[in-house]
Amino acid sequence: MKEKQIATIKRILTYIRQYRFWVAASLCLAVITVATTLYAPILVGEGVDLIVDRGLVDFEGLFAVLKKVAAVIAVTGLSQWLMNHINNKITYRVVKDIRTRAFDRLEVLPLKYVDSHRHGDIISRIIADIDQFSEGLLMGFTQLFTGVMTILGTLGFMIAVNPFITAVVVLLTPVSLFVAGFIAKRTFSMFSLQSRTRGELTSLVDEMLGNQKVVQAFGQEKAVQERFEEINSRLNSCSLKAIFFSSITNPATRFVNGLVYAAVGVAGAFAAVRGALSVGQLSVFLTYANQYTKPFNEISGVVTELQNALASAARVFELIDEEAIPEEASDARVLTDAQGEVELEHVQFSYDPQVSLIEDLNLSVKPGQRIAIVGPTGCGKSTVINLLMRFYDVDSGSIRVDGTDIRSITRKSLRRSYGMVLQETWLKSGTIRENIAYGKPDATEEEIIAAAKQSHAHSFIKRMPQGYDTVISEDGGNLSQGQKQLLCITRVMLCLPPMLILDEATSSIDTRTEIKIQQAFARMMEGRTSFIVAHRLSTIKEADRILVMKDGHIIEQGTHEELLEKDGFYAKLYNSQFAPA
Repeated sequence: MKEKQIATIKRILTYIRQYRFWVAASLCLAVITVATTLYAPILVGEGVDLIVDRGLVDFEGLFAVLKKVAAVIAVTGLSQWLMNHINNKITYRVVKDIRTRAFDRLEVLPLKYVDSHRHGDIISRIIADIDQFSEGLLMGFTQLFTGVMTILGTLGFMIAVNPFITAVVVLLTPVSLFVAGFIAKRTFSMFSLQSRTRGELTSLVDEMLGNQKVVQAFGQEKAVQERFEEINSRLNSCSLKAIFFSSITNPATRFVNGLVYAAVGVAGAFAAVRGALSVGQLSVFLTYANQYTKPFNEISGVVTELQNALASAARVFELIDEEAIPEEASDARVLTDAQGEVELEHVQFSYDPQVSLIEDLNLSVKPGQRIAIVGPTGCGKSTVINLLMRFYDVDSGSIRVDGTDIRSITRKSLRRSYGMVLQETWLKSGTIRENIAYGKPDATEEEIIAAAKQSHAHSFIKRMPQGYDTVISEDGGNLSQGQKQLLCITRVMLCLPPMLILDEATSSIDTRTEIKIQQAFARMMEGRTSFIVAHRLSTIKEADRILVMKDGHIIEQGTHEELLEKDGFYAKLYNSQFAPA
């Protein structure tokens, strides 16, 4: 655990290093703040010594001391304000850098990472954990520097006044350090558990918000509530333990501070009686004793916050350290004007090495052909699409486009050569126009409207309050499922790439509109290689070739009529949909 903390601290320092000028400025201001703060008690002590007795007060000297005190307080206030401003700048720039790095890493992580981790936990790492880290880092900068310097400065001033009483203070100091260290060792693991549990809770809330209709439709509100309460109860328990141990620090160190203050008071009183100290110097020592012990309270609080910050930072760094998608070769081909010739040769792939899925898959597609892929759920239809788009790479074998292995083609150019419409629609928060032009941001108004008319989305868009400028909520929450799918189809029709992938592209559209869209698709697919995944077999009768998949293998292929004549698996699928009741 300690090695992990040290590694995390080193990582944090690498982010802080680029702001070393501001760190140096903060340290200088901390020195000024501490020096002026420690000089003020000396002036107060001088003032006390000028008040000897009733009628024996040196008002002139006292007035001069008060002017110095006012100047010292002004310098202290200004330097402290500047130091806090710089510390804020350092902290939030570091936080910005780490959050940007984390999101950049998320953009290049393989899809299998996103598929295998709870989305809410990923969100928690990028948002909540970094916020926790920033709070600890800010407290560290603000209080750790000044705390350490106050301790060292106070010791120097006290030694200059009376070494004997200083020795009393120093001898009691290890007790405070022992208490703070004892507690700090036990808080890191508790704060780590707190961060993980908070991520679990965020994940559940994110999942339930996105699927509230399904939860209510199946009457699972009570079950979800119970699951939430169970996780929330665990979060409550581990948070209480973490806070309990961390909260012991302050009263424990305050107790030690009280011992130090009492010891200084007693030793100073005896010294004053012997004439070794003046009354003013005794007041200075008592003030210093309080100032010397106060940073231990602050530092112990900082240590507690830093434990939380380090636990949160470690989770963020875990995300940043995840293995990214392998970089493309420097000589990777940029695919332009793709002809649409696609070949799969001896392809093997599995999401889980223990569970086989696609084995020895072979396929040759000529430019402009329409290939339909059918089969039972889980047979590998959508997996083939994932492999064609290089969302996943094959375990063995190869996929070639225009004679080039797609692993030797840049991902961006490969994916630009495909237009993809999925059963699961995705729309971003923004205007309808922005969503349609997502794949072609420089599209003209005329091009956008023409694409919308082709997909039969234009009529419903014009009925919206602001037409194409209507702002839709996240994932198109204020649109019907069919309308969302029409916008996704429009998005592809605007780009008109050389190859198309239609994965249940019309599953949420009414039959009448579907017929019109199928006609638009037919026009769009002319001269373009197209892969069509469908459960409704009526939509693929016109395909040039139909691939029938089962258990990751192509078990039949041919035209619609040829497959019906074979009276095999496809014929059974087709007849099960269209056989008379």
